[in-house]
Amino acid sequence: MKRSLSLAFTTGLLSAIWAWVAVALTLPSWAGFLGCTAFFACPHKDRRGLLITFATLSSGVAWAQIILHLSALTTGSLAGYALTGVVAFLMCIQAQRRLLAFIPGTFIGACATFAAQGDWQSVLPALWLGMLFGAAMFVSGMRLGRRPDEKAPGDVRQTD
Repeated sequence: MKRSLSLAFTTGLLSAIWAWVAVALTLPSWAGFLGCTAFFACPHKDRRGLLITFATLSSGVAWAQIILHLSALTTGSLAGYALTGVVAFLMCIQAQRRLLAFIPGTFIGACATFAAQGDWQSVLPALWLGMLFGAAMFVSGMRLGRRPDEKAPGDVRQTD
């Protein structure tokens, strides 16, 4: 089976399972799909990619909380705009740290928190579980789409 077809198959199957899990756990399914998307977008598809995605999604949630709390203390739209600019700058500058170098993950975490109107208690676990589902989609799709003459991958590890 072609890798693209096998990846599509496992993604479809695990997306349906995630939708059920999200409802069962009363988590926002859309946030889980954002976590899944973040894993797929991360350039590393190994344990390091999981760790980087986890760290950046989590930091984005934290940055969003900072913006929400500080915005409540400011008056006037100009202060809010300036605050957003400063925090967006900090969200990017943190990428100097290897663990936080995936800027899109940080913004995905922040945007998910804003979309949930600051409800980080439901967004964060949904993002994390979605990220794990994304990794499972990738690994299972790659294994299923493996050519018969290829060596079977033992886990998510691959060299970059």
